[in-house]
Amino acid sequence: MKEELNTLIQAQYPLIYLITPEEERAEAAIAHIAQLCEYQNVFVWTMTHGLVEYGSDRKPQTRTLSAEAAIREVIHHNDSGIFIFKDLHPFLDDPSTVRWLRDAIASFKGQQKHIILMSPYQKVPLELEKDIVVLDFPFPTLDELDQVLAQYLNPRHPISPVVREKLLKAALGLTKDEAEKVYRKAQVKAKKLTASEVEIVLSEKKQLIRRNGILEFIEEDETIDAIGGLEELKRWLKQRSNAFTEAARKYGLPQPKGMLILGVPGCGKSLLAKTTSRLWGLPLLRLDMGRVYDGSTVGKSEANLRSALKTAESISPAILFIDELDKAFAGSSGSADSDGGTSSRIFGSFLTWMQEKESPVFVMATANRVDRLPGEFLRKGRFDEIFFVDLPNPSEREAIFNIHLHKRRPVGDRFDTEQLAKISEGFSGAEIEQAIIAAMYEAFAQDREFTQLDIIAAIKATLPLSRTMTEQVNSLRDWARQRARPASASVAEYQRLEF
Repeated sequence: MKEELNTLIQAQYPLIYLITPEEERAEAAIAHIAQLCEYQNVFVWTMTHGLVEYGSDRKPQTRTLSAEAAIREVIHHNDSGIFIFKDLHPFLDDPSTVRWLRDAIASFKGQQKHIILMSPYQKVPLELEKDIVVLDFPFPTLDELDQVLAQYLNPRHPISPVVREKLLKAALGLTKDEAEKVYRKAQVKAKKLTASEVEIVLSEKKQLIRRNGILEFIEEDETIDAIGGLEELKRWLKQRSNAFTEAARKYGLPQPKGMLILGVPGCGKSLLAKTTSRLWGLPLLRLDMGRVYDGSTVGKSEANLRSALKTAESISPAILFIDELDKAFAGSSGSADSDGGTSSRIFGSFLTWMQEKESPVFVMATANRVDRLPGEFLRKGRFDEIFFVDLPNPSEREAIFNIHLHKRRPVGDRFDTEQLAKISEGFSGAEIEQAIIAAMYEAFAQDREFTQLDIIAAIKATLPLSRTMTEQVNSLRDWARQRARPASASVAEYQRLEF
């Protein structure tokens, strides 16, 4: 971005909009560019101090406190210069301010004068769209964060390069000020910075997610071993547990893009996504599409999506989790009549981002109804892999029974899980769990320990989804047989032998 800003200034672009919350860092970068381009002056305007020279201790200039007066001053300034206007966006609703900006642009022709609007929030009036260039000022790089970290390291307690890399990568996506504060916090708590203080640094990222409001930071206590079956899918994930490391880049491996998990409801798709974050050691961010859509203002929904994706990129490497993708984008193909095309634009923006993103954000999406998914999601290259999670087979059901029973009781040999697996044919993992819970409630009401017979009775009393929605389940299986990779090891091995 700094190179782009330098190019725009040398090419005499008159009006630049710089989006950033880091005023001090951005000002220093602009001043450095001005020095390289041999500009005589850099001025900064705020509504509290007026137009003052950058780096000076001059008193507030009362005659340029108003935005219009400051722009007039810029127009009449004789020398070359860069004029930074902070937080001008509230004044862009005023037609006279917009008009003065357009007059300034016209007067800058042939002159080395530039106005840079600096704000954490993008607001571009229609009248200025053809004359303005919008840039995002990037967050600090690893090298810049390393300079910050060096201030808080104790020379008497040196840290290893591995620990240093962890502390730096944990702070990626934070501003310089945020990184300084969180390193100070870690130092105060532990007296010295070590690998164990990475969690303190990550806590600041959680605050960043909470402030965003559209993304949700998910923490999962369960490990991937708490999921019964799906060994082929687990193997695929475990192979990529170090895919975002520098070692993988040096080996020549590309960063994984994402995966789509299709399957019958209640078979562990969402839990698998949550436990993957723990397996890979990456933060898990849930994108709630319901929060993205906002009909209060034209363009608000699109802005919400851009903000969420930008936040996800800022704290990468991370996993972006979209549950029930089929519902999130189901109406994208025919939304023009119902919502003015908002869903189509959201869908298009998301696809473009998936295709062009360079940041290490792994998209993990789940879906139950493949017929509702837009075809663009299913084409090769959009995701690294599409997995199909079917109803558990007998051995997988037995593993699921063992997991849930041991989670609630140190059961020993009290239960015949092989028998339970046989009589629960067609049950999903969620339905097996609910059968155990129903059996426990029955026994608890009678003030006794639950037994094998209680679970059998609960199973017999349950009508699984595979029987109530047989056509839908069979249709999904037929589609997945030729188009998706099976998540179960037994099915995958059979298909490989068949091939």
